[in-house]
Amino acid sequence: MSRPGGNLPSVPVLSEVLTALDALWPPERAEGWDAVGTVCGDPGAEVSRVLFAVDPVQEIVDEAVTLGADLLVTHHPLYLRGTTTVAASTFKGKVVHTLIKHDIALHVAHTNADTADPGVSDALAGALDLRIAGPLVPDPSDPAGRRGLGRICELPHPMTLAELAAHAAERLPATAQGIRAAGDPDREIRTLAVSGGSGDSLFDDVRAAGVDAFLTADLRHHPASEATQKSPLALLDAAHWATEWPWCEQAAAQLDAVSDRHDWGLRTHVSRTVTDPWTAHAASTRLVTPTHTTGAPR
Repeated sequence: MSRPGGNLPSVPVLSEVLTALDALWPPERAEGWDAVGTVCGDPGAEVSRVLFAVDPVQEIVDEAVTLGADLLVTHHPLYLRGTTTVAASTFKGKVVHTLIKHDIALHVAHTNADTADPGVSDALAGALDLRIAGPLVPDPSDPAGRRGLGRICELPHPMTLAELAAHAAERLPATAQGIRAAGDPDREIRTLAVSGGSGDSLFDDVRAAGVDAFLTADLRHHPASEATQKSPLALLDAAHWATEWPWCEQAAAQLDAVSDRHDWGLRTHVSRTVTDPWTAHAASTRLVTPTHTTGAPR
């Protein structure tokens, strides 16, 4: 549909924009357990403004309303495990009601964006100024060997683990958690695997890659402890939201390029609202000291 006035950019309808999004992140490349694609929206409605965010939570939906967005694209699904209700008395139902009431569509690109080329981990590596050597877990269906989960990277120059943690804390969005590191703080790091989001299922792949360190999110005690016992691999644990937020900027730029090719004149925006659930951090100060002994000689 074209605006009056000759050569002014056209205004696409939602179905056209969704076709473009599915070309960037094909839904068939999502994991079988995932819930990607369009949650709500009228295929024939015009789209002129698009907001990208990590989480489809009420704060983000309210931001989309204030912005006047016609489409919200999030990385995380709204209904990952399905539902039997969209009642506004539930927080997810309220999200849906708000979206529909204000004629805002919602589209999700999750694991299909994780393994894309470029994907979530490319954006994470870019935020950290890393040189990408290839995917950590290659997609066997990609003959070019560029798609897949995670990325194997090189630092622009060697850093100690402590310096790398500080670098990550400076370059990624600020969160209450910051960056945790496991390993010798003075160990020199040259190569690094990264994976946006939860990555402690990838330890075998990281060890096989032979890198010095692994940066991801949501590292649990036992997998992290076992990983550091099995090898000298250093670990960096960032907030889940912080490792995936750079994708929003990358995704917006990708849609901008599509808009330019089609002369759509779309306006894309990236939410700066921090939706990481953790809101405060207090550094531990108590030292563990022995309070009693057993079997002491008499």
